[in-house]
Amino acid sequence: MIEERGRVVALEQGAVWVQTLRKSTCSSCSAKATCGQGVLDSLGLGRERGHVRALCRLPVQVGDQVMIGVREEQLLQSAVLVYLLPLLGLFAGALLADGLGWSEPRLIGMALLGAALVWLAVRTYCQRHADDEQRQPVVLRALLASAETEADC
Repeated sequence: MIEERGRVVALEQGAVWVQTLRKSTCSSCSAKATCGQGVLDSLGLGRERGHVRALCRLPVQVGDQVMIGVREEQLLQSAVLVYLLPLLGLFAGALLADGLGWSEPRLIGMALLGAALVWLAVRTYCQRHADDEQRQPVVLRALLASAETEADC
């Protein structure tokens, strides 16, 4: 389970909205001085807040600190759906056009069409399965004030 700490900002029936702080690993990177992300992080612009809807069966209130989690296999499946499949669609379109002996402009258009079609299929699949509880982040536990102090030290 991949875990992230956050603060409850809104309540729903059976779920909560959690505000998380996006972290950067720039402090441990040797190229941070020459990297655009490192510059943004040093200016404080890389530390944006995100809101995540998480299923919750615990009695929490707005302002409580919680630990949310996402299953690793779900994260990997999402990465494959969003990144790998459209790329494969791009290659499939290009290979199909090349196999038909089409010229380069048509080959490029077919590659883009293949990526777009797969992207639309992935989008439709994700919309149909958006309410699946197995795919949702969940609140794992509420953090106590003493645990927050220890975690910050």
